[in-house]
Amino acid sequence: MAPALWRQCHRTAGIGICRLHTSSGNASSKEHYKVLVLGGGSGGIAMSARMKRKLGAENVAVVETSEMHYYQPIWTLVGAGAKSVASSGRPTSSVIPPGVKWVRSNVQEIHPDTNTVRTDNGMEISYQYLIVALGLQLHYEKIKGLPEIEDWVKFKIGSNYSVQTVEKTWSALQNFKEGNAVFSFPNTPVKCAGAPQKIMYLTDAYLRKTGKRATANIMYNTSLPVLFGIKKYADALWEIVKNRDIQVNLRHNLIEVRANKQEAVFENLDNPGETEVFEYEMLHVTPPMGPNPVVKGSSLADEGGWLDVNKETLQHNRYPNVFGIGDCTNLPTAKTAAAVAAQSSILDRTISKVLKNETPDRKYDGYTSCPLVTSYSTVILAEFDYSGQPLETFPIDQSKERWTMYHMKANVMPQLYWHGLLKGFWGGPGPYRKIMHLGMK
Repeated sequence: MAPALWRQCHRTAGIGICRLHTSSGNASSKEHYKVLVLGGGSGGIAMSARMKRKLGAENVAVVETSEMHYYQPIWTLVGAGAKSVASSGRPTSSVIPPGVKWVRSNVQEIHPDTNTVRTDNGMEISYQYLIVALGLQLHYEKIKGLPEIEDWVKFKIGSNYSVQTVEKTWSALQNFKEGNAVFSFPNTPVKCAGAPQKIMYLTDAYLRKTGKRATANIMYNTSLPVLFGIKKYADALWEIVKNRDIQVNLRHNLIEVRANKQEAVFENLDNPGETEVFEYEMLHVTPPMGPNPVVKGSSLADEGGWLDVNKETLQHNRYPNVFGIGDCTNLPTAKTAAAVAAQSSILDRTISKVLKNETPDRKYDGYTSCPLVTSYSTVILAEFDYSGQPLETFPIDQSKERWTMYHMKANVMPQLYWHGLLKGFWGGPGPYRKIMHLGMK
């Protein structure tokens, strides 16, 4: 695999091109900010907006190298041809809060003992408070034999997990003739754990619509021992796969692709050393994922390489002036944009208290959400907390497929993201849940 190509799509914190009057692309000896935000993804931009309102734009800086910011949850629909990839991205000049300093670089080193960060262009930035929002790392290169991205269309491979590969999924779906459509789920933590099966349901719907379903075998090969981690929603999904004649193979982990033969090799995690080869006409790859390497290489990481934060306050467990949000953290909840929204509200409150030398008083309950797209017009809206129990916003049974939830996923949530979360105004549905449930949740 060409390292340069993989480097383009392995980081998923978010993205940035800056307003010219606030940008900084060249190295200068030293700079200092009251709040330094690492990463320009959903968590980084949301917290930048909140910190600007709290402390003033001149006291906040964001370090981010990319030139576009993407709303990644919509890539499920891009891969199925229901949305365009262009609709998912905006220049970060349109999302970085006006006046906030934009440092157009990669973070190279974090030194929390000296309150400094070094970027890849040699700049050293000191801070009073640090917010780490660096996302996680995609590791396509860990799948043996996976070809160069530019060859994926030829080999009928796609992946909804990067901007370079999501349109390849749509190509593979359109070019499907007959045979096996195989969907993988890796043996690592992942972001949006529902996404690998969402595209499977959409593939089923597309093949039915185009008259090809009768000659297709749809297979979901997941490393997990369950179809979905929350039983209420898993039960509903098992009914769907049964009714739609979809084959689910648990504890199967993709380890190799033999592209010339159109074969995918899976290891059986319950029987080490045992492998199974699947021929495919279409292969959707969910790559292995891991912690951001800069976080992993710093004293901020836990044993697994993730940012080590308090699960209730999002304050670092060893450095009280360091905070974390989103996929880079070791928070024991699903890594989603919905989780980031809920975390942003809690972290805002935590930092407010720390600034006043007071004890943080609001606790993050692990709220996260996964709109499980089950067709081009239906969604099961899964919402749950740290305990793995449903934490639903609406006073209805959200384990049922509903067109209203699809409309919310496809049309409402993107607007809420761009105009609410990224501007620091949307902190999750918690207050509305209480209203919907008459104060009982």
